[in-house]
Amino acid sequence: MDTVIAKMRSQYPLSDNAIRLLLEKVDLCRYPKRTLLISAGRFCKYAYFLEQGMTRSYWLVNGEEITTSFSTEGGIVFSMDELYFHKPSEEFVETLEDVVAYRILLTDLLHLFETNLELANWGRVIHQIEYRRLHRSHQEQLSLSAKERYKQFQKQFPEVCQRAQLGYIASYLGVTLSTLSRIRGQK
Repeated sequence: MDTVIAKMRSQYPLSDNAIRLLLEKVDLCRYPKRTLLISAGRFCKYAYFLEQGMTRSYWLVNGEEITTSFSTEGGIVFSMDELYFHKPSEEFVETLEDVVAYRILLTDLLHLFETNLELANWGRVIHQIEYRRLHRSHQEQLSLSAKERYKQFQKQFPEVCQRAQLGYIASYLGVTLSTLSRIRGQK
């Protein structure tokens, strides 16, 4: 769990004791490419710390998959609906590559947030980071051209640009695949 711990500590200074408490609650899991870790309309019961591999989150809108985010090594994926509101997820999360992850029960994660100030603060910080990403994305959708949005995406997620299918990136940016291909060809 070295990659996950390094990422967590880059976001918030967690002590060895806080890490030990977390490690006591996680299980190592491996998932092949195209595995649904979280499904809309269902309770998943787990959060996943990504040690290796990449995932994407998406909604189904009129039968079309709309990509909402990507997660790579060191990230965590879970259903906020389930964790905070005790409702089934509204999103799907699928593996885009073979994934090595550490799985934790959401009830255990909540308990750690409630009983360990460091882990609670780390949880607050990751939500602040995610809020900023969502806010920036919304602002870019409303104010930037497709080409400018792609340039910002490249800066923010260079590893995703190298590893994800263009169709998923186009969906995230709110453009068609042909538009994204044209933008990429204009370098």
